[in-house]
Amino acid sequence: MLKLTNEVRRAICEAGERDYPDETCGFILGRLQDDDGGRVGDGVRAVANAREPEEAHHRFKIEPEDFLRAEREAARAGKDIVGIYHSHPDHPAAPSDYDLDHAWPVYSYVIVAVERGRARELASWRLEDDRSRFANEPVGTAGQAGEQAGEQAGET
Repeated sequence: MLKLTNEVRRAICEAGERDYPDETCGFILGRLQDDDGGRVGDGVRAVANAREPEEAHHRFKIEPEDFLRAEREAARAGKDIVGIYHSHPDHPAAPSDYDLDHAWPVYSYVIVAVERGRARELASWRLEDDRSRFANEPVGTAGQAGEQAGEQAGET
C-alpha cells in the first residue's frame, strides 16, 4: 500500500491541472516502508517535463540531472524516492505501454487522470519484478487507515 499525505495528493492533482494539456511529472519523497510495511509519500519534488513540446501532451521525460537532484534532496531530508508521479491528460489513470517500457520495479507510479483541466482520479501502480506488467497498488491517506485506490482526486 502507498499512503500519501493530503498535501502530497493535492500537490500532484494541482500539478496535473496546472500543466494540462501536457503531462506533468515529478517525484514522491518519503519512506519505502512504514511500521505496517507500506510506503509513505510525504513530500513531492516537481520537475519540468523534458519531453519535446509536440510530444508532451502524451509523454513525459525526466532528465537524469533532475533524478540526481531529487535523490540528493531526499537523502538530505532522511527520505527516499518512493515513487514517480505523472498525469494522463484526458485519459484514465492507468499505465500505458510506454509507461510499462520505461518503468523500474522499485518505485510506485502514481498517475492522475486530468479531464478537461480537472484532476479526476488518482491511482498508483507497481511494476512486477519480471517487468511484464503493472499491478494496481492501493492508495491510502497517511495517518488515516482504510482509504483505498481509485478515490476521486478531489476527495482528500
